[in-house]
This record gives sequence, structure tokens and C-alpha cells, in this order.
Amino acid sequence: MKYTGITYRPPFEADSLLLQVTQGCSHNRCSFCTMYRDIPFQIERMEQIEQDIREAGQFLPHARRVFLVNGDAFVLSAHDLAHIAQLIRSHLPAVDTIAMYASVRNIQGKTDDELKQLRALGVNDLNIGLESGLESVLIHMNKGYSAGQALHELQRLDRAGMSYGVNVILGAAGAKHFREHAEATADLLNKTKVSLIFTGTVHADPGCPLFEEMQNGSFEESTFEEYLLEEEILLKRLTLEGCLIFGLHPSNVVPLRGYLCKDKEKMLLEIQKRRRQLGERLHTHPIRCEEGAIIQP
Repeated sequence: MKYTGITYRPPFEADSLLLQVTQGCSHNRCSFCTMYRDIPFQIERMEQIEQDIREAGQFLPHARRVFLVNGDAFVLSAHDLAHIAQLIRSHLPAVDTIAMYASVRNIQGKTDDELKQLRALGVNDLNIGLESGLESVLIHMNKGYSAGQALHELQRLDRAGMSYGVNVILGAAGAKHFREHAEATADLLNKTKVSLIFTGTVHADPGCPLFEEMQNGSFEESTFEEYLLEEEILLKRLTLEGCLIFGLHPSNVVPLRGYLCKDKEKMLLEIQKRRRQLGERLHTHPIRCEEGAIIQP
């Protein structure tokens, strides 16, 4: 099967069959991201995709889940996604879910009927880089859509019966603005049926605008205490039932995993425990290594 460059997938897709349908990212202008900076966006030839699906059918005939890569595979037209889904159903009949990365902009390009058709063909569990529900953050991070547009498109997925998870970047509003960021993000998500919230803290690598801003001081990163307060406010304000909080990214100040609202108190206790552990370091900034992972003393 063909793969070009580094292939990214969410941690919870570790056991999924990865099928390349695009290269790079169709937007590729988020101010915090360098994942696809050197990879020109390109849609894979349908002949190659068909060949890879046939090959997968020979070697992994019992696969239950397929994750389409790379950056935002949902950018493909509804027609092409439907064709790929039908090929998967033909050669991999045990597959019940076809997941992928998606953006708000990708959803905008599909009609309500097309979303329902794709859901009927097994397209589900989209992973969406929402990042924030605060308008100023979406503008600063150059996401290419407004908070109102994001809410509208997520609600369209809800009506189509398509499940999805969203990525939320703690600290994306910078130091001192953690409260308004947590509140705006929770308020937006409470109006949806999101099934998973994947959290990480803001970090950037050389080659993106946010890295330069963090280096020259025009973007001030949150302290440990501000990160913990933001996550605490976010959890307290979220009212979603049955939504999984997946906060196990290495960039997080405290690892969290639990369901709303059943495990909310348990997760809040974990935040308090981490606050006590940090002690005098609470008002300092994290020191990071690869993928934003926080170096602990």
C-alpha cells in the first residue's frame, strides 16, 4: 500500500487500517501547525486507492475499521468518498466504520443529503480540529472559519447522525485569557452532540507563525496554574452526557480520561492532585520536548 511522508492518525485509531487518499492538508495555514508544511496538498489517484483497497482485502480481510489519511481526507468530494466507501464495503466486508480527519471547511462543502448518504455508507467518527470556540483564537490561529460557522457545521453532522470528535487546544488564547477561552469553547460544544473531546496544550515547532510569536514574546504561554484552571473551568462548564474526554496527549499538564458527566468529579480531583504535586512550580511555564511533551523534574 502507498504511503507518502509521515502518516498521522489519532491515538485511538492505533488498530485501524490506514488508507492514504490524500497527501498533505488542503488548508495547511494554521498558525500553530507544521505537520504538513513541506508536503504539497494532493489528492491520490483513484486507481491507486482502488489498488490499495484490493491489497488490503487480501491481507487484512477481517479489518473492522478504516482510517483515511492524511491531513483532512474529508476534503474529498462526497462522490469520491462514497465511491471509496463502496469499494471498501466490497473488498473489506467486515468494515463497519470509515473514519478520517476533517475540518469545518470540509463539512461546508457537502449538502445535508450527501452527509446522510456518507453516514449510510459507514463514514463516521470524524476527527475535527476545532481547537477553540473563541472567535479571537480562531482568527489568530488562522483556522479559516468563525465560531458561528463551526457550530453550524457540527450541528449539521448531528442532524446527519454522524459522530465526531473535536480537538481542543488548552492555552490557545494565551496567558490571562484562559477563563474566556474555556467558557466560550464549552458553550459552543454544549450545543452539539460531540462524542469525544481530545485535549492538548498549545505548543509550536520552528517553521510556524506561533513559534515565532512565542519566541519574541508577542504570545505569552500560560503557566501550569493557568492551564489547570482553564481545564477545570472547561470541565465544570461542559454539560454533555456520554462524551469522552481524551486528555492523554503528552503536552497535557495532567493526563485525563473519562466520560461526561459520569467521571467529571474524578477528573476534577485529578486536576487538584496535580496542582498539589506542582507546588512552587505552579506559576512557572512548562519546559517541552518533542510533540510538546512536558519535561517533568
